[in-house]
Amino acid sequence: MTQVHRIEPGEMTLEELGAALAPLIPANAVFDGWSDKALAMAASELGVPAERARLCFPGGALDMIDAWFDAIDRATAKAYPPERIAGLKIRERIRDLVLYRIEVIHPHKEALRRALAILALPQNALHGPRLAWRAADRMWRIAGDTATDFNHYSKRTILAGLYSATMLAYLDDESEDLAATRAFLDRRIDGVMRFEKWKAQWRGSRERLPSISRFLGRLRYPAV
Repeated sequence: MTQVHRIEPGEMTLEELGAALAPLIPANAVFDGWSDKALAMAASELGVPAERARLCFPGGALDMIDAWFDAIDRATAKAYPPERIAGLKIRERIRDLVLYRIEVIHPHKEALRRALAILALPQNALHGPRLAWRAADRMWRIAGDTATDFNHYSKRTILAGLYSATMLAYLDDESEDLAATRAFLDRRIDGVMRFEKWKAQWRGSRERLPSISRFLGRLRYPAV
């Protein structure tokens, strides 16, 4: 049996160390915010100096939040390999992926609240939407989407909005087993599915409309 060499924290590159620290910071951010103190506590869990840990996040709180969300993306991809996704309908894939992300975040709900407060600051106005778009893009890729046309962008825009709205609903959810969040997500997905059905019908009816260019062409070049 081949043994896999485990990289010790002291041997890691800054990128590897940042990825290892990212899932540990939220538990400390619950109490200390997204601060150097929270980062130092996470670093102590890995047995690395706080000074080295800070080098992984030169942008401070924003970089730590970014790394946490990235860690959630990677955990989601690992939990939903292609063979698990294959047996689900598209609606089920998106629902499961959004709910899984919430399950990963749930032990650190207050850390999420603090993170969103930081992202809501005027100077960070572009950062939050970028992270929501990245999450949506990665969820669609996990779901098996390969679109490269306009649908690529429209799907991600819609899912980013759905995901962001669901996370805000989740923050206020005190129901058992997050029943309110699940119901909210189902309603939003129902709305998206109705819109997509209407859009498909509209496209179909549009294609059946008489073409002015074809009509004029026939006048100019009558069929023999």
